[in-house]
Amino acid sequence: MKYEELQASALKLNALYEQLETKLYGRAWSTEELALGFMGDVGDLAKLIQANAGIRNIDDYKSKLGHELSDCLWSIIVLADKCGIDLQAEFTSNVEGLMAHVSREIAA
Repeated sequence: MKYEELQASALKLNALYEQLETKLYGRAWSTEELALGFMGDVGDLAKLIQANAGIRNIDDYKSKLGHELSDCLWSIIVLADKCGIDLQAEFTSNVEGLMAHVSREIAA
Protein backbone atom coordinates (compact mmCIF):
# COMPACT_ATOMS: atom_id res chain seq x y z
CA MET A 1 0.00 0.00 0.00
CA LYS A 2 1.34 3.43 -0.94
CA TYR A 3 1.44 6.30 1.52
CA GLU A 4 -1.50 8.05 -0.12
CA GLU A 5 -3.60 4.91 0.38
CA LEU A 6 -2.52 4.62 4.03
CA GLN A 7 -3.38 8.26 4.56
CA ALA A 8 -6.79 7.97 2.89
CA SER A 9 -7.59 4.90 4.96
CA ALA A 10 -6.46 6.56 8.21
CA LEU A 11 -8.50 9.70 7.50
CA LYS A 12 -11.58 7.64 6.57
CA LEU A 13 -11.32 5.83 9.92
CA ASN A 14 -10.85 9.16 11.69
CA ALA A 15 -14.03 10.49 10.07
CA LEU A 16 -15.90 7.46 11.41
CA TYR A 17 -14.42 8.00 14.88
CA GLU A 18 -15.49 11.64 14.77
CA GLN A 19 -19.06 10.57 14.01
CA LEU A 20 -18.98 8.14 16.94
CA GLU A 21 -17.42 10.71 19.29
CA THR A 22 -20.07 13.25 18.32
CA LYS A 23 -22.77 10.67 19.00
CA LEU A 24 -21.28 9.68 22.37
CA TYR A 25 -19.84 12.98 23.62
CA GLY A 26 -21.47 15.69 21.55
CA ARG A 27 -18.22 16.59 19.75
CA ALA A 28 -15.19 15.08 18.06
CA TRP A 29 -11.86 14.82 19.83
CA SER A 30 -9.55 17.84 19.58
CA THR A 31 -5.98 17.50 18.33
CA GLU A 32 -4.89 17.74 21.97
CA GLU A 33 -7.07 14.76 22.87
CA LEU A 34 -5.81 12.83 19.84
CA ALA A 35 -2.24 13.55 20.97
CA LEU A 36 -3.03 12.31 24.48
CA GLY A 37 -4.49 9.12 23.02
CA PHE A 38 -1.32 8.72 20.98
CA MET A 39 0.76 9.11 24.15
CA GLY A 40 -1.19 6.23 25.70
CA ASP A 41 -0.54 4.12 22.61
CA VAL A 42 3.19 4.93 22.80
CA GLY A 43 3.22 3.76 26.43
CA ASP A 44 1.56 0.50 25.40
CA LEU A 45 4.06 0.19 22.55
CA ALA A 46 6.99 0.59 24.95
CA LYS A 47 5.69 -2.27 27.10
CA LEU A 48 5.31 -4.50 24.06
CA ILE A 49 8.84 -3.65 22.89
CA GLN A 50 10.03 -4.76 26.34
CA ALA A 51 8.12 -8.02 25.91
CA ASN A 52 9.69 -8.48 22.49
CA ALA A 53 13.12 -8.00 24.13
CA GLY A 54 12.26 -10.61 26.78
CA ILE A 55 12.11 -8.26 29.79
CA ARG A 56 8.34 -8.16 30.24
CA ASN A 57 5.79 -10.97 30.06
CA ILE A 58 2.82 -10.20 27.82
CA ASP A 59 0.81 -12.99 26.21
CA ASP A 60 0.74 -12.89 22.40
CA TYR A 61 2.98 -9.82 22.40
CA LYS A 62 4.01 -10.22 18.73
CA SER A 63 0.49 -9.76 17.38
CA LYS A 64 -0.18 -7.02 19.92
CA LEU A 65 3.06 -5.28 18.89
CA GLY A 66 1.97 -5.13 15.26
CA HIS A 67 -1.42 -3.80 16.30
CA GLU A 68 0.09 -1.10 18.52
CA LEU A 69 2.58 -0.01 15.86
CA SER A 70 -0.38 0.33 13.49
CA ASP A 71 -2.31 2.37 16.07
CA CYS A 72 0.66 4.72 16.47
CA LEU A 73 1.05 5.11 12.72
CA TRP A 74 -2.67 5.92 12.43
CA SER A 75 -2.33 8.59 15.12
CA ILE A 76 0.68 10.17 13.47
CA ILE A 77 -1.02 10.30 10.06
CA VAL A 78 -4.19 11.84 11.52
CA LEU A 79 -2.32 14.36 13.68
CA ALA A 80 -0.17 15.44 10.74
CA ASP A 81 -3.28 16.00 8.62
CA LYS A 82 -5.09 17.94 11.36
CA CYS A 83 -2.02 20.14 11.88
CA GLY A 84 -1.59 20.81 8.16
CA ILE A 85 1.68 18.90 7.84
CA ASP A 86 2.60 17.10 4.61
CA LEU A 87 3.97 14.08 6.41
CA GLN A 88 5.22 12.35 3.29
CA ALA A 89 7.26 15.41 2.24
CA GLU A 90 8.55 15.99 5.79
CA PHE A 91 9.56 12.35 6.19
CA THR A 92 11.35 12.31 2.84
CA SER A 93 13.20 15.55 3.58
CA ASN A 94 14.11 14.49 7.11
CA VAL A 95 15.42 11.05 6.10
CA GLU A 96 17.43 12.48 3.22
CA GLY A 97 18.99 15.10 5.52
CA LEU A 98 19.78 12.54 8.20
CA MET A 99 21.31 10.13 5.68
CA ALA A 100 23.55 12.90 4.39
CA HIS A 101 24.55 13.86 7.93
CA VAL A 102 25.28 10.31 9.02
CA SER A 103 27.18 9.60 5.81
CA ARG A 104 29.36 12.67 6.43
CA GLU A 105 30.01 11.52 9.99
CA ILE A 106 31.00 8.04 8.82
CA ALA A 107 33.37 9.51 6.23
CA ALA A 108 34.99 11.91 8.71
